Amino acid sequence: MKENTPSKKILIVDDEPDILEFLQYNLRKEGFVVVTAPDGKQAITVAERELPDLIILDIMMPEMDGVETCRLLRSHKDFRDTPVAFLTARDEDFSQIAALDVGGDDYITKPIKPRVLISRIQALLRRVNRTNESDLEEIRLHDLVIDKQKVLVMKGKLAVELPRKEFEILWLLATKPGRVFTREEIFDKIWGADVIVGNRTIDVHIRKLRERLGEEYIKTVKGIGYKFDF
Repeated sequence: MKENTPSKKILIVDDEPDILEFLQYNLRKEGFVVVTAPDGKQAITVAERELPDLIILDIMMPEMDGVETCRLLRSHKDFRDTPVAFLTARDEDFSQIAALDVGGDDYITKPIKPRVLISRIQALLRRVNRTNESDLEEIRLHDLVIDKQKVLVMKGKLAVELPRKEFEILWLLATKPGRVFTREEIFDKIWGADVIVGNRTIDVHIRKLRERLGEEYIKTVKGIGYKFDF
């Protein structure tokens, strides 16, 4: 079934012509509008011109790899919330974590199965279309001020800039201080239930949040999940 597709534009970035052709064919068959770029540098130019609804990035590319491309795209106000799915032939944890840490929303390993690809894209688009549970723009807890609009945390007078996923996890926990969120809930709300990420992903993001903010804010509830301590 074609879902959320007719008016959606997707930018595919890959240095392998065969992969570009394969992805173009399968996505256009589902009703998507598809634009392409052969490397990261050209991807920035194409993205600024076409303003895609979703971006598919290969990690290993000449000129500029996918991780750096995503980092630059996320610094652009027009692409702060644009879903980004990474493609890679590698399946190491470090490359997955690096991709998600710069703001990637999903991670798809080659060889690519068309049905899996379409399902993951539809899941990402559904997540974007979800309405937020809260209209809050700012949360003040302890000595933290969490600014949703600026994607910025103030710890006292110190500004702490967080990668997008870390900020989203912090925001989620801080919206309901004291409430325990299971890992499954965090995955669902931050990445979407249909998006598959490594088992260590949540642990890594929580560890980095603690390194940046301190140990006292996010507590582990053994065997269940995490909560913002209030």
